[in-house]
Amino acid sequence: MSERPLLSRAYHWRLHRILFLYVLGVLGFLGAMFWAEGRGLSRHWIGPIFLFCTVMVYAGIGVYSRTSDAEEYFVAGRRIPPFYNGMAAAADWMSAASFISLSGALYLQGFSGAGTQPGGLAYVLGWTGGFCLVGMLIAPYLRAMNLYTVPDFFQARFGGRWPRIIAALAAITCSFTYVVAQIYGVGLIAARLTGVQFEIGIMLGLGGVLLCSFLGGMRAITWTQVAQYVVILLAFMLPVSWLAYKQLGTPWAFAAYGQQLGKIARMEQQLLDSEAEQSVLEAYRTRAQVLQAKLRDVPNVLAAERQALAEHIRELRTSSGNIGAIMAASREMASMPRDEATARERWTRELREAYERAKPLGGMPLQSQPFAGDPHGTPDEQRAYDVSRRNFLALMFCLMVGAAGLPHLLTRYYTVPSVSAARSSVAWSLFFIGLLYLSAPALAVMVKYEVMSNLVGTHFDALPNWMAQWARVDGSLLAVEDINGDGILQFGEIRMGADLIILATPELGGMPYVVSGLVAAGGLAAALSTADGLLLTISNALVRDLYYQERQRVETVKRRISPEQRVILSKFALLLVALSAAFVAARRSADILPMVSASFSLAASAFVPAMVMGIFWRGTTRHGAVAGMLIGLSVAVYYMVAHVPGLQGVLPQALRTDRLWWDIQPISAGVFGVPAGFAATLLISWWDAQHASRLRKS
Repeated sequence: MSERPLLSRAYHWRLHRILFLYVLGVLGFLGAMFWAEGRGLSRHWIGPIFLFCTVMVYAGIGVYSRTSDAEEYFVAGRRIPPFYNGMAAAADWMSAASFISLSGALYLQGFSGAGTQPGGLAYVLGWTGGFCLVGMLIAPYLRAMNLYTVPDFFQARFGGRWPRIIAALAAITCSFTYVVAQIYGVGLIAARLTGVQFEIGIMLGLGGVLLCSFLGGMRAITWTQVAQYVVILLAFMLPVSWLAYKQLGTPWAFAAYGQQLGKIARMEQQLLDSEAEQSVLEAYRTRAQVLQAKLRDVPNVLAAERQALAEHIRELRTSSGNIGAIMAASREMASMPRDEATARERWTRELREAYERAKPLGGMPLQSQPFAGDPHGTPDEQRAYDVSRRNFLALMFCLMVGAAGLPHLLTRYYTVPSVSAARSSVAWSLFFIGLLYLSAPALAVMVKYEVMSNLVGTHFDALPNWMAQWARVDGSLLAVEDINGDGILQFGEIRMGADLIILATPELGGMPYVVSGLVAAGGLAAALSTADGLLLTISNALVRDLYYQERQRVETVKRRISPEQRVILSKFALLLVALSAAFVAARRSADILPMVSASFSLAASAFVPAMVMGIFWRGTTRHGAVAGMLIGLSVAVYYMVAHVPGLQGVLPQALRTDRLWWDIQPISAGVFGVPAGFAATLLISWWDAQHASRLRKS
């Protein structure tokens, strides 16, 4: 028997032993926290303890795995076993979108999506199917080429500068969009765990990201992600199993939650027939009419409201002297729009929200409804059905193809020892992801049952404290309003953001606060694990694929950058990108899920056509690849920018449009970018072949 298999076996057993001890340590820590809460440990301490302990564990792994060796820093020495690489890839994949927002999307949008939100099960099916494409079409072939980054493939396959440069810029674009969403999730959870402001929470979480990835690169990130997956799995499965046992008498949520669908369907019908719910809808319709009247004469209405509020404050100061009322009125004055443009933008946004809330069930579809509309109903219902189904399939396509093109995910399969190990690694990734994805629909259904059966009908003065605490973190996450004035919470008066559902599940289900700390730690681990990989991808693209390769072209051999210098430059680029992402995330410009979905469309359009054709068709040329990447990415970016409010101003007037192509939402822009990329790659490559043939004949 050779020495290498013996060493390999010893290496594997050492890793298994470390993982076993780590799992025991995590379970022991949880047991100690349950005991401490039972003995009176304040919940004000539980959150910070979870945050500090988990981040310190990840930081310890990052410091222990520090390296300046280029092979270790960029691809972890290409010696990660498939089992552990699959676990790391699953943690990398279970981003803030998957952990925090997926169940929320299924809660808010039902299984098929709602109107302009083509979500639901499209996320589960698209993201899972993407790994099948990665395993069959991409990962084994890239691993066989012994590359470091995705832009390396374009240079090795097509030669020249431009395929690599365009691929590097596209990797930076889609990865930065993705990492901003992760930093937002980090700030959200850190703020909830510690009670600090959202912006300070971002900086706390950012420190954890940098400690995990700054010193050790892919080597540190891989082993940190393995540790993070254990936390993610426990944090997701414990509250799901707890709720399932509470509601159904069994912890196997994914196998039993179908029983709750029938109950929810009956509750939804009762809400549709409820007079109290109808009064809520009427109140929102009245609010919409008031806002419409305001928008007809914004300057005069704004001036009149300012004057009326100023007089009210003056009366309070001269008559009653009620300090509380004066402070409230002063805050209302400070929050009023500063100018006409701000007032118009705010009232327009509030008008859209009022119209949405004036729909039955607060604008939410029936949970188990296949698609919006009715294929056998009126012409409008038939059209709504077709549009809903079309958007569902378009989003599923973009998520599936985008998963096969995400640079930070593909780089994970450079770290395994061989091509066969890359295939095995994809299979393990699917297994570890499936453990969580099978339970996401169950969690959405059981949370909706809890809300409908326990929250709806509660007096406002008896609402649980956790609702006010989440509302203080971010008003877009949770808001309740007694708009019909009956003092009782109706379903239509609750507004919950998708990013709240999993994080608030323990408190909603009446679980010990330790479970809330665990869930928040799991969400933090999910966001950190993905942010680590994304930041490394961006820094590698900036330093290795752009700066180093371009400098190598023009510098003499004596002045070329050494591998150690490249590692140092990558570390500082990672720091700069992390700070930039934190700055953008602090603006709270969008929810996590739409931001992540946009990056999938960008990755699908930029990489997949040229990559797949470059692997499977020898006739693909450099010009064809460049044209495919540029045209595919340009079509996707244009469709997003042209149809996203707030971004349309960057386009020339001639290119602005409000009309959707085939009623496809901007989130699924890849459904146009990918075919455009394939067509451009094929046509230009064919033209190059014809041109070369004519030159040979002449």
